[in-house]
Amino acid sequence: MERGRSPIRKYWKQYKWSNIRAMMKNNKSDPKICSDDFEDRLVVVTGGTSGIGYYTCRKYASHGARILSINRNKEKSESLCEELRRDFGVEPSYMIADFSSLEDSKRVGEELSKIEDPIDVLIHNAGVFLKQKELTVDGLEMTYAVNYLSSFVINYILRDKLKAQEKSRVLLVNSEGHRFAVWGIKTDDLNWQKRHYNGLKAYGSAKTAQLLSMIVFNEYFKGSGVTINAMHPGAVRTGTGKENGAFYKWYKKNFVDRFSRSPEISAESLYYLGVSRDVEGISGRFFNLTTEEIPAPPALDTETAEELWQESLRMGGLNHGDL
Repeated sequence: MERGRSPIRKYWKQYKWSNIRAMMKNNKSDPKICSDDFEDRLVVVTGGTSGIGYYTCRKYASHGARILSINRNKEKSESLCEELRRDFGVEPSYMIADFSSLEDSKRVGEELSKIEDPIDVLIHNAGVFLKQKELTVDGLEMTYAVNYLSSFVINYILRDKLKAQEKSRVLLVNSEGHRFAVWGIKTDDLNWQKRHYNGLKAYGSAKTAQLLSMIVFNEYFKGSGVTINAMHPGAVRTGTGKENGAFYKWYKKNFVDRFSRSPEISAESLYYLGVSRDVEGISGRFFNLTTEEIPAPPALDTETAEELWQESLRMGGLNHGDL
């Protein structure tokens, strides 16, 4: 697309009501179920001690997978491992990391890259939603850092290990909320310094950024046996947003959660996308649970994806260059 065009002119004609109707229909659907075993396969899950991550760890462990969960809290991590060991007879492990810290994200990537065993499934689940702008220890906008940059850094560091394995599935727990970034992301203001901060727009921008990075990673992994896909986990009850004030917590508990479903449907979807033969070799796609969907136009912009890639390398303190 031409540089200099306004975001509205750039994307307006690409929006289709049929895609919106499909999204609304898919939001009411149930996920496809995979009953195949996953005995002794290594599955890495970020944010595994609560919500979607917790049920996903249990789902994979129930089929014999070895779980490596990456969480912020040591006590909760040990409790999760004890539970999986007791209930399913597996031998889980954990790592401690705060994904608002670039140092922690890089450390996780480096430690995972040194694991001798292949990582069969890597699930990026950790996330946050904030109504007010917060900065990380690195001076980055929190929503962008946790929901997008952390997964980018880990995937970038792990790219060669995964490719050398010749087979792996990377799953990004994304969101239909990427559609809040109606007119795309601002690659020159990813830290929200030039614009008024809006929680929904910041969340949508971070999720759109994740989908844009998937475009480039998918090109790199093409033909290698490694796939990378994103999924909307459904309107389910999670702890996302617990960092916000009392009113938001009350509103979420009494209105949002009352009409939400169990995060077990998200776990079923992540198991299907990580294990099922039906999606073998399928990559670079966005799923609403297990139904493939067309994301919003800004999430398909290859020009912006390349710009974001270079900016992400800079903000992540990574070596610049092409894949």
